[in-house]
Amino acid sequence: MIHTLSDRESSVLIARHIGPHPTNSGLDEYWLTEPGVPVWAVVGAYKAEQSDAANVAAAYHLSREQVEAALAYYAGHRELIDNRLAPNQPA
Repeated sequence: MIHTLSDRESSVLIARHIGPHPTNSGLDEYWLTEPGVPVWAVVGAYKAEQSDAANVAAAYHLSREQVEAALAYYAGHRELIDNRLAPNQPA
């Protein structure tokens, strides 16, 4: 489980780790700039792993901080990311 971040902590993590995808425009395509994993993929895995950040971090070779950054970005763009994930959800 991820602890609750302050707005400032969230902003710092996002600035440190999240950026626009170089070829896919749109806020729903932002990614972890290193190693280049889309935020929507991290969020989808987080939901599939029943909110187990450690498993997501291990699966994508991310740090806990990078997972927290992706989730902080998601918190501010929930509808866009959920819409990006919708086609991959079971009916």
